[in-house]
Amino acid sequence: MTTKQHDDLVLFDLEPGWEAPRRPGQRAGIGSHHSHRAGTTTWLTPPHITAALGGPDSFDLDPCAHPGWVTARQLVSLPTDGLSVGWHGRVWLNPPYGAEAWTWLARLADHADQGGSGTALVFARTETAGFVETVWERATGLLFLAGRLTFHLPDGNPANANSGGPSVLIAYGQPDADVLATCSLPGSFITGWRA
Repeated sequence: MTTKQHDDLVLFDLEPGWEAPRRPGQRAGIGSHHSHRAGTTTWLTPPHITAALGGPDSFDLDPCAHPGWVTARQLVSLPTDGLSVGWHGRVWLNPPYGAEAWTWLARLADHADQGGSGTALVFARTETAGFVETVWERATGLLFLAGRLTFHLPDGNPANANSGGPSVLIAYGQPDADVLATCSLPGSFITGWRA
């Protein structure tokens, strides 16, 4: 194990496959099934989420799409970098999880500042610097989803376990906040926390 200092945090590089010890019967922590042990970093949006928000046809663009998994009218997937293309209209965003997510959320916030709108799906890690900067300081509305989502694997099948942590839908722009406020997804909607 190696350590690195980053601002006031100490980051640990762990050996591949290392797991924190757990008591018998203890469940793994947030994001546990999103580990390298699962063999994928691709976690597809459960179809009922986009359906409840108006369906894939209600979104103009998904810049983090997976081939064959329709979440918007225009899909951008690897090897094309979705951050390098022009964004337009209403955007659906299920970004890569981890520190990289904040770059994508900042781009969605910028898109909304320029007259667009969109909704993102991420873990509800409300205390992190990235969440503060890209969500608390810039989003229009939030829907903290009840329960834990079961994402889908690249082959389209649901994962064997739920996400291991709570998820939140983040609206950038009033049209998307209005959709979150009135959609059928169970959870707690908040808006108006910014001055």
